[in-house]
Amino acid sequence: MNKHLRDLIEVANFDKQIDDLGPKIDEVRKELDEKIRQKNQILKNIENLHQEYNSINLEIAHHDRNIQETSLKLDTIAKKQKDIKTEKELRALDIEEDIAKENMTHSNNEIQRLEAVKSAKEEEKANLESQIQSLQEEIDVLESQTQSKVQEIKAIQQNLFDQKEALVAQMDNKITSFYAKIRRWALNTSVVPVFKQACGGCFIRLNDTIYAEILKGNDIINCPHCGRILYVPTDKAKVSSKTKAEA
Repeated sequence: MNKHLRDLIEVANFDKQIDDLGPKIDEVRKELDEKIRQKNQILKNIENLHQEYNSINLEIAHHDRNIQETSLKLDTIAKKQKDIKTEKELRALDIEEDIAKENMTHSNNEIQRLEAVKSAKEEEKANLESQIQSLQEEIDVLESQTQSKVQEIKAIQQNLFDQKEALVAQMDNKITSFYAKIRRWALNTSVVPVFKQACGGCFIRLNDTIYAEILKGNDIINCPHCGRILYVPTDKAKVSSKTKAEA
């Protein structure tokens, strides 16, 4: 097999091994990441409660001002009642007084309702903060448990990466650039074996001429259908060549 092709197969194998370790890190961190997600969601809920709490305080302040203004208005009405001269004036003041009292009653009722809502929000916030504390304790334990495992996997990844880089440094830049362009879209199926005379990437059958060239292993050959780099494993290539020779 062509040395350049052998090197490409090895580089592709390193890339696959490195990428395959990514999900293992995710799996190790799965429970930890879920706890962190839960914590962040609760923090968002607490922030929402804080905003709602502030809005309630603004409403209470509005009704407090309304009560103060209405109280002053009732005092003014009481003073006017002393100077009433006609029945018409009396009826008008009575109506004005009733409306003012209704407004004051409404504001008082609203303040009571809002205070109850605020109290419930405070209780809910305290409950969420307790959950945050419990989750943080779990997160601290899980971080301690997973850190060494993650570092171990990352060390393996780094070792594979270093081996790959050492090999790439010895290869022709044109070949590595060619591989990199294919890998951008084909990922870990950039260099694939031929199986039953079909591309191992797109699975379309290859014609006899191209297949024969791949069996020789003298050149780097792309699939005419998808563009992936093709090769026949050494043991299968020997068997196929022997079969063709006997034929």
